[in-house]
Amino acid sequence: MNRLVAGDKAPLFTLQDDQDKPVSLADLAGKKVLVYFYPRAMTPGCITQACGLRDSKSELEAHNTVVFGISPDPVKKLANFVLKKELNFPLLSDEDHAVADAFGVWGEKKFNLDNFI
Repeated sequence: MNRLVAGDKAPLFTLQDDQDKPVSLADLAGKKVLVYFYPRAMTPGCITQACGLRDSKSELEAHNTVVFGISPDPVKKLANFVLKKELNFPLLSDEDHAVADAFGVWGEKKFNLDNFI
């Protein structure tokens, strides 16, 4: 699995959003797209990240940027996360993590204990 680096073209994908509607990267030609991946909805780190992006929406829109969060959560769980945290951007379901694999971000979590010393 190779991670994308600056300048790489993003792999095209179509995923179901939190409203169970398909979202295709190809349909967003001409826009800047901020895609972020997170491991599971409603965990503390994921909440902080999602709410930070929610609160930055007007600034991102001023730069013609749309936001999508992608996780392996099912659509129903994503809908609940959007509702509870009043998110103003779609979350996409990648249950088989094929898109995360294509972006090179799926894998076992690794801790570097050197960072804690």
